Amino acid sequence: MGGQRLHGSVRVTGAKNSVLKLMAAALLAQGTTTLTEVPDILDVEIMAELLRRLGCGVDHDGPGRRVSITVPKTLAHRADYDLVRRMRASICVLGPLLARCGAAEVALPGGDNIGSRGLDMHILGLQKLGAEVNNEHGYLIATCQQRLTGGSIWLDFPSVGATETLLMAAVTASGVTVIENVAREPEIVDICALLINMGAVIDGVGTSTLRIEGVDHLDPVVHRTVSDRIVAGTWAIAAAMTLGDVTILNSDPMHLQVALDKLVDAGAQVSVLPDGFRVIMDKRPLAVDVVTLPYPGFPTDLQPQFIALNSIANGAALVTENLFEARFRFVQELARLGADVRTDGHHALVRGRAHLSGAPVEATDIRAGAGLVLAGLVADGTTTIYGVSHLDRGYSDFVPALLGLGAHVDRIEADSLFT
Repeated sequence: MGGQRLHGSVRVTGAKNSVLKLMAAALLAQGTTTLTEVPDILDVEIMAELLRRLGCGVDHDGPGRRVSITVPKTLAHRADYDLVRRMRASICVLGPLLARCGAAEVALPGGDNIGSRGLDMHILGLQKLGAEVNNEHGYLIATCQQRLTGGSIWLDFPSVGATETLLMAAVTASGVTVIENVAREPEIVDICALLINMGAVIDGVGTSTLRIEGVDHLDPVVHRTVSDRIVAGTWAIAAAMTLGDVTILNSDPMHLQVALDKLVDAGAQVSVLPDGFRVIMDKRPLAVDVVTLPYPGFPTDLQPQFIALNSIANGAALVTENLFEARFRFVQELARLGADVRTDGHHALVRGRAHLSGAPVEATDIRAGAGLVLAGLVADGTTTIYGVSHLDRGYSDFVPALLGLGAHVDRIEADSLFT
């Protein structure tokens, strides 16, 4: 039910886009690696099951906030399609398995329906490290005769996935590996921090060039997952849209600098706190142009939420999507709520309206689902969002957190809607 002003505080847990890769990185060290601040989301369960099938023991301590991964001396090296199709991040076991086992068979991934995300850079980079990589019967099959060898790699695009794969493959390779034009997201920095703590030698963390000196082995550790900047950004945008006052805890505002600057441009007050930040909005937002770019640019994972904000803003704004060509599919659902959004290629022109009206809509991916929830918070009447299992993959305790901020929201089984 729309129309409620969000007010209060919400605590963000560890980042989905980091913890899944940290779980994969645990494969590099025999023994038990423990991750803290793990979000209670579906993708963690899928990754845990994948690691179990590879021979690991995976234990949860508490309500999903701590995960211990016990890695045996000998691992299986095949990641089956039935799991990989549910979560694209499963591809991140490719590098660690190849480094540990000398072989990896990983089904070509699925995940969100937001456009093509090829694996060419993963493959070319591994080949530079001495691996033989083939695509057979829907699987990527990578092998190396003995140990991977260091090399020089240039990424055509600062791909997060390719950076992660090559980084995890290179840390135990023989010699020195230099990877240029790497991704610089906080989640990449987090993986580097874990690997360094395990004994890896990595220079240039947080820059566009990583220099990795291979080591013979890594040791298991305890590591705290970096906070989820996308979840934090979602709450910040929700506060602005509902004319609310929300404090977001356990979040580094420096990881959201561009997005928070855009909220200030829209009229919000943003103040930095010792353990997070606070967003206050006391008037209708102003429309703000957005251009998605690799970090430290505006994150593509906040683009649907910002389109939702612009849909009720004062004025018109141009949103440009430079990373995933299918991100705009969700605007067809947003239009069912009365939003005025016109798309042309990778541009969307959003003309703000004073009111949206509740309607049934369908979430097609994690961030589209979040954008529709935010729109429903300000739409007149009731908005029913189907496909919210997507939200389970990226947002921990989403409905309880909304209720804690004063939203009128309920989650029900879809079948009961027709009884």
